[in-house]
Amino acid sequence: MKSQAYRMTMLFDFYGDVLTDRQKEFYDLYYNEDLSLGEIAENYGITRQGVRDVIVRAEAVLTDLEDKTGLIKRFHATHRQLEQLLQDADRMLSLAARQDDGELERLARQIRDGVKTLLKE
Repeated sequence: MKSQAYRMTMLFDFYGDVLTDRQKEFYDLYYNEDLSLGEIAENYGITRQGVRDVIVRAEAVLTDLEDKTGLIKRFHATHRQLEQLLQDADRMLSLAARQDDGELERLARQIRDGVKTLLKE
């Protein structure tokens, strides 16, 4: 269940702007605020089924976009590659220090700092 909620949150973060205001609101309340369908229905004066229909349609739109673009998949792949580059740069720093190679150490620090910046964005 937790991985499904994470996936839905990622979909919303990447593609949520394409949803209607009502879809955004219900989706956010359901997945991010953890309100039940009944609670949302009561707050908006509609049926539980009506809320479910809006959320299911929103899920379909977001899932379809990810299937077509693969942005989230590429985001995760890039993140893994950046983490590996960070480890490699740290290893290079260690080797440069042992060999007392200032130029190699400077380059490794540049790589490491650049990768850390990218990971923060």
